[in-house]
Amino acid sequence: MTTQNMTTDNKSIVQRALTALVATGDVDALAPLLSDDFVHHRPDSTSRTKAEWLAAVRAALVPLAGMQVEIQHVLADGDRVVMCSRRRLPGAGPGIVVVDVWRLDDGLIAEAWEIIEPVAQAAANLTWWEPADH
Repeated sequence: MTTQNMTTDNKSIVQRALTALVATGDVDALAPLLSDDFVHHRPDSTSRTKAEWLAAVRAALVPLAGMQVEIQHVLADGDRVVMCSRRRLPGAGPGIVVVDVWRLDDGLIAEAWEIIEPVAQAAANLTWWEPADH
């Protein structure tokens, strides 16, 4: 398979997985798209296995029912797919911006990284290196 075809296929797999999850709330539909040794990495250096991550997603979907997801960018290069989306709960203010990075291996999602920024706090994060006023 050419790199171009692999990149296109990987984008399609990620888009299909997230669209199905958001549209149906069916975490079980996501499971076959993840490799058995899938790892979800967090910015705080913790990681979750496939089973742990699916359980966390399942638990999060209850309070997030009705969440609106606007996919703003999907970029792919070889085995990596990056997706930037804006997510809001109905009537709950400006929401969050999420950047997901996915690594695919042989047609399955093998690793994921996720960065979440509350839109209301975005301006403060431009000066994260400055000490907070107390």
